[in-house]
Amino acid sequence: MRISTSQYFGMNVQTMDDQQSTLAQLYQQLSSGVSLATPSDNPVGAAQAVQLSMQGAALSQYSSNQNTALQALQSEDGSLSSVNNVLTTINTLLVRAGDGSLNDGDRGDIATQLQGIRSQLMGLANGTDGSGNYLYAGYQASTPPFSVDPSGAVQYNGDDGIQHVQVTGTRNIAIGDTGRDVFLGISPAGSSPVTAGNSANTGSGTIGNVSVSNPTDPTNQDKYTINFTSATTYTITDVTASTTSAPQTYAGGQAITLGGGGQNVTISGAPNAGDSFSVTPAAQSSTDVFANLDSVIAALQTPVSGTGGQANLTNALGTAMTQLHNTMNNVTSIQTSVGGREQEIEALQTVTQTNSLQTSSNLADLTQTDLTSVISKYTMTQFSLQAAQQGFSMIQKLSLFDYIGN
Repeated sequence: MRISTSQYFGMNVQTMDDQQSTLAQLYQQLSSGVSLATPSDNPVGAAQAVQLSMQGAALSQYSSNQNTALQALQSEDGSLSSVNNVLTTINTLLVRAGDGSLNDGDRGDIATQLQGIRSQLMGLANGTDGSGNYLYAGYQASTPPFSVDPSGAVQYNGDDGIQHVQVTGTRNIAIGDTGRDVFLGISPAGSSPVTAGNSANTGSGTIGNVSVSNPTDPTNQDKYTINFTSATTYTITDVTASTTSAPQTYAGGQAITLGGGGQNVTISGAPNAGDSFSVTPAAQSSTDVFANLDSVIAALQTPVSGTGGQANLTNALGTAMTQLHNTMNNVTSIQTSVGGREQEIEALQTVTQTNSLQTSSNLADLTQTDLTSVISKYTMTQFSLQAAQQGFSMIQKLSLFDYIGN
């Protein structure tokens, strides 16, 4: 095959043009630090870079969401710690109020203290986070969740919505709890049945706490009343099942079996005919911490007269302390859940940060200039171009007339 002079010159010029183009491209990579400026530079790498960029953007958003969720949960955690401190103070005052040496004035002072603490608890229930959003209002984050009506009773104005934040591609996490759950509810686990004496009782009978011997007995979920038909006999009515036992003989301090025998309770003192007592499952009793406080405050403000009055006060304090125990158990359970969510987010933050760094590294490998490699290629291409130019310069000087002349 013959190659004409024009073809030879054209091939050499094309070769040098290609080398100059390669040099220009390598120089651009060196000056900009970017090895993948356009998809044509590396189509496969460009597609991978797009995927990595999208993944990096998603990880960045998840990281931001995780920070938001963690801040919200930390605000609630701190608030619940304050609530627990207030409830502990209330418990201490109720124990003190049970001191038999106190007079009506002393108990009135404790009631006044409890009223102030109730206001403090109300302030915590209407607490806000760092952005001014109410912690316990559900979706109504701009409205105070609790208010006081004209009768002095506390009303819940929030809703039951719980805000969630997507912290990973497959995980949404709750970043709050409602005021109804925290201040108006109880935890199914760890709560105790509530015992109470009728405020109209005239005898000196007082009811103790319930003792559970068989937690799985279904009749433990029934409500009971113990009605004294005389000073020495009583009947037990299962209010839930609408059944009443035969009259039983009363002995002070002796265990009274309820329902199927899964729980029992003791009554001490000397009840009178017509006196009654009740045992209510925790979930069916009053779970409103504000209403429960109001009830015990009213009991402390009522003057005590005679053995009947002292017994009624003792029963009211026992009821209040059991209700308070259930509230504290509920708040502790919720705070434990909040702490678990905080730990989960902190663990996810570590994973997300690691994935973000790896994604950024992979993207950099695809798009950023490898200086060592590019400089080496640049130098080799430059040498090749110079050699081609020199060789072409020498060859183009050759002519048949040079040989004829000799």
